[in-house]
Amino acid sequence: MRDADARGEFDRLPGAGKPLPSDVESTYDELWWVKRKMARESLSVLPPTLALRKEAEDALEAALAAPSEGAARRIVERINVRIREVMFKPPPGPPLGMKPYDVEEVAARWRERRAER
Repeated sequence: MRDADARGEFDRLPGAGKPLPSDVESTYDELWWVKRKMARESLSVLPPTLALRKEAEDALEAALAAPSEGAARRIVERINVRIREVMFKPPPGPPLGMKPYDVEEVAARWRERRAER
């Protein structure tokens, strides 16, 4: 470190001479660096039920955009299995607050979207 400093290798680093960025929070958080990295990389950690809600919403959109009705049905049936598991064996966190999708209703919506094209 001393040799590099003597050679001036630290002279033109970004942020040199500026204070370290401070977060809005005034209390010390020992995981500050994890939170900053997650924010920088647009990552988030959700409780299992909220993650499943997001997964279910994404699955519904994927089913409605599926190339065939059979594919749409398989997507909905797969996510329904996961929803039922959480309904009967809830993980920690907030309640799921949703029920399995009606496969026939999603298939009908898929056919309507297909007809509109």
